[in-house]
Amino acid sequence: QVQPAESGGGVVQAGDSLTLSCSVSGGTFVGDDMVAWYRQAPGKEREVIGTITWDAGSRHYADSMRGRFTIYRNYHENRAWLHMNDLKPEDTAIYYCNIRRDSVVCWGQGTQVTVSS
Repeated sequence: QVQPAESGGGVVQAGDSLTLSCSVSGGTFVGDDMVAWYRQAPGKEREVIGTITWDAGSRHYADSMRGRFTIYRNYHENRAWLHMNDLKPEDTAIYYCNIRRDSVVCWGQGTQVTVSS
């Protein structure tokens, strides 16, 4: 079973940028993997940010996330990334990646992002 691991969260100021990383703990991504980024703000439901396929690098974003969020992956670093621009206090949330492999979806533990005004 694949185990995603997120990193890169922290406390930032409004207007800052931040990049989060998703890796496979103790392993590697494989061709048919799909990586999805989600976030969950306090008191709210988890919402999808977007997805990327590992092999082709095809990306899709939720309509509400277009513009300030960019998902990409790097073969050599064996990581998928979520880059966030112009962060706002309402972006404060736990950010998760999940990996779908062979129709099984596995979630990471998440990384906290706090945006102060």
